[in-house]
Amino acid sequence: MLFLGPLYRLIADHFATRINHFPLVRLVLYSMDKTILYLLIWMALRWAWKLLRRRPLHFRHELLVTLFSGYVIMVMMLTVFRDVYYPWQLVFHFDRPLSVINFHPLVETFKLRQGLSQFDFWYQSAGNIAWFMPFGFGLPLVASRKQNLLGVSARGLLLSLVIETLQFLLISGVADIDDVIFNTIGAAIGYLVYKLIWPHGRG
Repeated sequence: MLFLGPLYRLIADHFATRINHFPLVRLVLYSMDKTILYLLIWMALRWAWKLLRRRPLHFRHELLVTLFSGYVIMVMMLTVFRDVYYPWQLVFHFDRPLSVINFHPLVETFKLRQGLSQFDFWYQSAGNIAWFMPFGFGLPLVASRKQNLLGVSARGLLLSLVIETLQFLLISGVADIDDVIFNTIGAAIGYLVYKLIWPHGRG
């Protein structure tokens, strides 16, 4: 880790044997560390482009764009680029059979519901919904055009499909139609929360 190494070692020394799902804690911190790096790169490129094009920098809008970009990067690090830090470490597996993808909606999720551990069930369902709520909430705040429920949900679905496709090609996760369903629901709920707070907003 480039930024959070000392924090991770401190947490690992005190809690590694006390937390049942400590690998998840490590994944989150590792993903946060990578998010900091690539968000800094993204911000530098964005501001350089605006300066070259002589576009004005509005602090509030740039802050919202930075937060939303950081969120998207974090989601990608958590779901797709879990085991790599730099782009040249990526290995694509284009010869994988499509049979490893779960195309049967909600079947695997219901199996988790009947299992001994409820953590996996709630992480699969409510967790996937919660992770995409900021997408539905944040997109209308940063988009240059007016957004609606259908458009935000469709973009959430598209982002989820990109994630599942990359997970399939990189073998960095299980490609599952349930994830797409729950992610899209999360994006829709996030947009509805946005409209509830700002009923006359741009969305």
